[in-house]
Amino acid sequence: MKPKIVWTLAALGAATLIGVAAYSLSSPGIETPEYRVLRRIGDVEIRYYPSMVVARTAVGSASFDQSGSNGFREIAGYIFGANARSQKIAMTAPVVMNLSDSATMYFVMPKQYAATDLPQPNSGRVVVAEEAPKVLAVLRYGGFTNDREISAKCSQLGEQLAREGLQPAGAFMYMGYNAPWDVINRRNEVAVALKDYPEGR
Repeated sequence: MKPKIVWTLAALGAATLIGVAAYSLSSPGIETPEYRVLRRIGDVEIRYYPSMVVARTAVGSASFDQSGSNGFREIAGYIFGANARSQKIAMTAPVVMNLSDSATMYFVMPKQYAATDLPQPNSGRVVVAEEAPKVLAVLRYGGFTNDREISAKCSQLGEQLAREGLQPAGAFMYMGYNAPWDVINRRNEVAVALKDYPEGR
């Protein structure tokens, strides 16, 4: 088979995988992680998230525009059967991208699974792990997003926390809840963990 045809088929396969995963992401009733709102500060929510199991991969950079689709495809492959059992795992929302220098992306696994219940990924780039409980400051916004919008919202969130005397702990993150073709009611969030924030405060 000619190389050009091979690359074309590979690209079509990748596009199909992303499309199927994105369709799942926009389906009604999709599972989202449980959290408890501890406090509201204007448009910002302070949320407590219990521990959760995630499938994570490293991405090339902290640029959502440049690395978002690659990370999404890597983890979507895992949940759609690229694992030791060829097991399909339900899609959840949001897709989370950590915006640090060593950027990562992860999907939260359905709450029915412990980390030990899940199959090993076929790809060495995908890791199944448990995230510790955390308190996040979260700013929600609508519409389509990109690096510029994410950066502006992270700055807005950081400024609001500074006014309240709250200290971020670690890198900001982006959380996306919609398929690419959703036009209305789009949900985006930027978030950051808080330093020394009591769960019950």
